[in-house]
Amino acid sequence: MTKSTISPLRQRMIEDMNARNLCEGTQRNHIRACKRFAAFLKRSPDTAEADDVRRFQLHLMEDGASIQTRNRTMTGLRFLLRVTLRRHDLAAEVYHLKEPVNLPLTLSQEEARRLITVAGRMSLRLRLMLALGYGCGLRASEVVRLRAGHIDSEQGIIRVVQSKGCKDRHVMLPEEVLDLLRRWWKERPTRSDAGAPPLERLVFPGRKAGKPLTTRHLNRLFHEACDAAGIKKRVTLHSLRHSFATHLLDQGTDIRLIQAVLGHAHLDTTARYTRVATGRIAVIASPLSGKPKRPKKPRKNKAA
Repeated sequence: MTKSTISPLRQRMIEDMNARNLCEGTQRNHIRACKRFAAFLKRSPDTAEADDVRRFQLHLMEDGASIQTRNRTMTGLRFLLRVTLRRHDLAAEVYHLKEPVNLPLTLSQEEARRLITVAGRMSLRLRLMLALGYGCGLRASEVVRLRAGHIDSEQGIIRVVQSKGCKDRHVMLPEEVLDLLRRWWKERPTRSDAGAPPLERLVFPGRKAGKPLTTRHLNRLFHEACDAAGIKKRVTLHSLRHSFATHLLDQGTDIRLIQAVLGHAHLDTTARYTRVATGRIAVIASPLSGKPKRPKKPRKNKAA
């Protein structure tokens, strides 16, 4: 879409989002939310009134939108009202619903290794990408955006650059992953390397020059590998990261180190993995498995 086809209101909102350095995914969600609001109104959002915001929120729930989708939509709309339109009175009408807290679904260590092995039969590239997700705890977006200069084989680390929250962090680089990286570097297509400095070359180049492989394509390959590996759980690509954290916790790794490797700003976010650390939970002795202990009778004081 060219700039001339974008409405002045949307262009102003895009400029506001760029000024606040919002990532592309957040910007897409915000724009999608405002388009949905405009479709509901059948007119420009800058003509909205308080009752329109109230009716739109009711419409989302009646339309069958999930709580997560509804809250994400209202976050985008609140940005438009509060930041771009400076309509704080309308932004005050936006409310969010409490989202259900679900335990992240994880793979066992045997399932994760089986998945990566089966992925290797499909392609070396896929095996490496899944190994980075499970062996290093990388998000899908972090895997596809990896560049040559982010790999530090001397120190045995990977530098994750400007990821979620605009933060850098270091993660471990297992020998198995390093070996796969070296093998893949010899096979990877080099058509997008023209003009790029050696350290800026993408590890997983996409079809478009200078662009990485898309997370959508990686997600499709992940589910194909799950089917081939016979994994019936309804896992997602992000489940590899969940499994990474859970298995580190099972091994007794300090939760502060896990927090640093995952890049969590708050320890509470990392602490949720204590609820899915199956290794730790499984070894807890149930009261059903032990014999009940009889309470000790109080001793009688003997007369002196």
